[in-house]
Amino acid sequence: MSKTKEVGGVRFAPVILAGGSGTRFWPRSRRARAKQVLSLEGERTMIQETLARLESLADPSDVWVITNGWLHDVIVEQLPQISAQHVLAEPLARNTAPACALAAFLLEREAPETVLGIFPSDHVMANTKRFAEVIEAGVKLAASGENIVVLGVKPTRAETGYGYIEQGAAADKVNGIQAHHVKRFREKPNAETAEQFLAAGNFAWNSGIFLWSAKTLTAAVREHVPEMAETLEKIAAAYGAKDFAEVFAREYPKCENISIDYAILERQSAKGESHSNIYCLPADFGWNDLGSWASLHEHLRDTDADNVMDGATTGLFAIEASGNYVYAPGKTVALLGVEGLVVVETPDALLITTRERSQDVSKIVKAVHESGREDLI
Repeated sequence: MSKTKEVGGVRFAPVILAGGSGTRFWPRSRRARAKQVLSLEGERTMIQETLARLESLADPSDVWVITNGWLHDVIVEQLPQISAQHVLAEPLARNTAPACALAAFLLEREAPETVLGIFPSDHVMANTKRFAEVIEAGVKLAASGENIVVLGVKPTRAETGYGYIEQGAAADKVNGIQAHHVKRFREKPNAETAEQFLAAGNFAWNSGIFLWSAKTLTAAVREHVPEMAETLEKIAAAYGAKDFAEVFAREYPKCENISIDYAILERQSAKGESHSNIYCLPADFGWNDLGSWASLHEHLRDTDADNVMDGATTGLFAIEASGNYVYAPGKTVALLGVEGLVVVETPDALLITTRERSQDVSKIVKAVHESGREDLI
């Protein structure tokens, strides 16, 4: 690892999670061209934007990417600054816990004090300067003990599509940023419970961004999922050897298919607010996870009623139509008397749904797969 950049004297290694297939962005997102390698806003792809946000905090030689075999080569091509040896393709998708922990076990062998930052590859941040400030505070807090730092987004609505963080008492400020102890993590709620969370005022959306030292995470994995720890230790021991690919392919699928939230965060938080060493910092930098066509519309629109014409659509005529999202390269699109539609055209597919149902687009992908149309996946 390079020592050319440190955060407050602490070695920092960002880990970008890029293994998802982005099914809710079908038909643009496909297995071999998932949303993280697409340009959904501007010219850079989402994973390129993710790396760009981290440039002031870490040297590219310290960045790791965990992805899959479908996307490995295109990510190596899109991120030439990163060593190809740091772009690891999971032999089998095993959710976020093994992916996060793998990087920790690799780094523990040479630099256990290094703070890892876990960053999904499909998020956007409106204020990158504030993002860097919060991450710097998080690195400092993570390095000051056996601490786990999570970033929580202040809810703006009773959202049922996100997990929540229940915050407890205020902790010390870090670089002027208020930290809170974490009481517990709550799963995606129903509408009634989400309203209660919003009204309570001490709940935050779980951004999926976490910081911890390599030794803190490996210790937590050994405690809470010891079988996974044993497997990942074997893989880490083989890294750099001629048989690494063979060991990786054989051992990694043995890991439990489980999220980092279930495997580590929830179990650690069960120790109680004053003993879990989990802290929450505010993700107050204009966070959006772009999890669906509806959230992309929200991100790109000027007002909620605005129609969004995305991509190379050549023209949009909208009469008594509002709140629609349209992606139809090379086409002029006319909307008459419709509200809240999502229209997405690619050379081989056309999606028409509503913003309200855009979270369910993955059901279409499942149906396409069951029909045997692998060419559309």
